[in-house]
Amino acid sequence: MLPEIRGREELRRSIARTIAAGELPGSLLLHGPVGVGRQRLALWIAETLLCENADQNRGGCGECRSCRLVRRLEHPDLHWFFPLPRPKGTSGPERLAEALETARAERLAERRRDPWREPMTGEPVGLYVAQVQTIRRLAQPRPSMGRQKVFIIGDAEHLVPQESSPEAANALLKLLEEPPPQTTFLVTASGPNTLLPTIHSRLLPIRVHPLSEGEIIEILVEELEIDRGTALSAARLAGGAIGRAIGFLPTGGKAGPLERVRSEARQLLEVIAERTSTGRLAAAHRISPSGARGEFTAKLEALSTWIRDLGAVANGANDLIVNSDAEEFLTRTARQLPGADRRIGEALLTIEEAQDLALGNVNPQLIMAWLLKRLRQVLTG
Repeated sequence: MLPEIRGREELRRSIARTIAAGELPGSLLLHGPVGVGRQRLALWIAETLLCENADQNRGGCGECRSCRLVRRLEHPDLHWFFPLPRPKGTSGPERLAEALETARAERLAERRRDPWREPMTGEPVGLYVAQVQTIRRLAQPRPSMGRQKVFIIGDAEHLVPQESSPEAANALLKLLEEPPPQTTFLVTASGPNTLLPTIHSRLLPIRVHPLSEGEIIEILVEELEIDRGTALSAARLAGGAIGRAIGFLPTGGKAGPLERVRSEARQLLEVIAERTSTGRLAAAHRISPSGARGEFTAKLEALSTWIRDLGAVANGANDLIVNSDAEEFLTRTARQLPGADRRIGEALLTIEEAQDLALGNVNPQLIMAWLLKRLRQVLTG
């Protein structure tokens, strides 16, 4: 069962009134930072569209049969698609489409069991032409149960897993430009510019802003029964994204996936501060040359946060530190890197350049070796 949606009352009230007036466009883009709650807002819009007793101020009633089915992810007129690993051992478009539908059903079952945690595979994922063909097939019939049909296409930046392969995105153009009657498309992405221009030009953009630290703390404490101290630490690290906050929480007696990434990024900052290159070369060698790009870029993003914190400490702005549990380490590291008080901007631009390289086919080990050496040069002046 999906948890009750929290926060963004003004935005949700505006959307509910637009739906009540029958003025909601057929194709929307919900965009915002990763983990900010784009998918949950899309599901809330779907619930409001499909509700039998929707209110113009609060949206779906949450109690009618349609609302209950949406919250169980079982409504026959709600179709939620998201990036998946490409199934192995499938040949031909029909078999691939069947395998992807099986994988989607399994992932939805995981979300029903634990709607808070994003299932993680560590494998490259995409939204494939075969999935788009399934969407086009499902969009043609009339709604099965109510007066509306809703499609959610999550993380749509993965419609183009490679720049040279835009077929999946192009196959959606006609549907988004002219949705079938009684059909709404809710597309989510980290930003409009992550989509092909031909895609985002056909969508009405809605910015999903981050939640406050207080809102995230209350969700973690009340919904997930996390102690307030742990919730405070996770909220501080999350940058307003509830999905990121959950990623910092321990699971199964082990550190959460984002906490592991944060720890690994701290180690990168440690070797940058070392005088010799041995640690930097070893750190680059530990990077898997064939690992998931998402994990590599997540590590670069975490390193950016550590670098910003380093600049805050070097300039005496300790109250701005995100990694507040590492103030002593950051103070010590700032003394080892005498350029940190004035060259943080250049360091962050260097990490952005590494992120751009990661989008191509450059070996991650080579990227990391270059990045650590360059950051050492920048931060020591």
